[in-house]
Order: sequence, then C-alpha cells, then structure tokens
Amino acid sequence: MAGSDRSCCVATLTGLALLAAGCGSARHTTSTRIAAPPTRVLAARYLAVANAGNRRLELAFDPLEHRDRNNLARAEADLRGAAATERLFDRRLLAISFPQGTNRVARTLYEVNQVRARLTTAASRSKSLAVLRQYERELKVANMPVEQAVRKIRGLLGLPPPPSG
Repeated sequence: MAGSDRSCCVATLTGLALLAAGCGSARHTTSTRIAAPPTRVLAARYLAVANAGNRRLELAFDPLEHRDRNNLARAEADLRGAAATERLFDRRLLAISFPQGTNRVARTLYEVNQVRARLTTAASRSKSLAVLRQYERELKVANMPVEQAVRKIRGLLGLPPPPSG
C-alpha cells in the first residue's frame, strides 16, 4: 500500500502543480491584457486620432495658405478651426492608455501642442494681415517641438515617421 499511496500523492501533486501553473498563467495573461494592450493596438488607436486630426488640420491650413491668404476674416476662421482641431487631438490623445514611457512622450506632445493651440487661437484674433504674418512665423517655430514629439511617439509605437510635407 505504501507504494500506491506514494504514487497517488505524486500524481495528485503533479496534477495540482499543472493546475496551478495553468491558473497562474491564465491570470497573468488576463491581467497583462487589461493592463497593457499590445503595441499594435495602441499604434492603431494613435493613428486613428492622428490621421483624423491631420485631415482636419489640412482642411484648415490649406485655404489659409492659398485661397484665404489675403482675406483676414476667412483666415481667422481657418485658424479657429485649426485651434479647435489641435485641442480635440489633445483630448483624444490623452484618452489612450499608453505604457509609462510612451505616456510621458504623449504628455509632452499634449503640452507642446497646447502651446501651439494657444498661439493658433491668438493668431485667429489678428487685427491685420501684417500681424497674421508675424504669427505665421511663430507658428512654424511652435510646430517644431510638436513634430519632434510626434516622431518620438511614432517610433515608440513601431510606426514609420510621419510623411513630410
């Protein structure tokens, strides 16, 4: 009997060890999925937000650079639309739950884009085309840190750099 008791204990312990290992790994997998979505999922979420924002910014800035260039009232409207888009992008960006390192870059992107949005709003209140032209130079400078942060976050998410243009 002693031998069969030992065999029974070994079988029971082996079964329990396998069950524990299986449960432990299932718990780990579940918590990992909840805590941190795969990078490709985060990249897709980021691209959805970025692509929508870029399309809206093009709609605001293209007329400003062409059709509305010498029309102060229409240029101001274009700039108000751009500022609203920048703020919408920021809210959507912050709604994505990035891992800590990527989240720091997302917060930096948010902060520099908020600076740009405030400047865009100020430009939309220009009293003359000459004043608006001064803001255009400042907006180009304010865009540099935004572009840097965009390149950084895209790199962290395994995305190619944004198209230049």
